[in-house]
Parts: sequence; C-alpha cells; structure tokens
Amino acid sequence: MGSGRANDELTYSAKKPRERRRREAIQKKRLLALGVPDAKVRKMTTKAIRQMLVRPEKVRKQWAGKK
Repeated sequence: MGSGRANDELTYSAKKPRERRRREAIQKKRLLALGVPDAKVRKMTTKAIRQMLVRPEKVRKQWAGKK
C-alpha cells in the first residue's frame, strides 16, 4: 500500500479560497475592460462570468453599441 505522499498538499497544493477570490476579481475586471456595465457584472454568477470570457471578442462586439 502507498503512503499517500503523491496527493499530499506539499506535493500537489489544494485550491485556496483567497486564490479563488483573486481569480474572480481579475475576471470581473476583464469583463469591465471589455465594456460590460458594472451593474451587470455584479449581478452575474462566477460561472456566467467565466462563460463570457471564453470568447472576449464576441463580448466586446456585443457591448460596444450598448454604452
């Protein structure tokens, strides 16, 4: 039987809440830079934010005329 060292946090770090919040904040800033209104971004879920960032050019074109 193995000792379980391969999956130890020192070998393979666990996801941390602080890093998750940092990533979410960066993603929100990216959407704001693409032209999405702040009120709209605040109401979105993180899943929706990530989905919009998959195709940034499409988002930029979508919100370009709605300012």
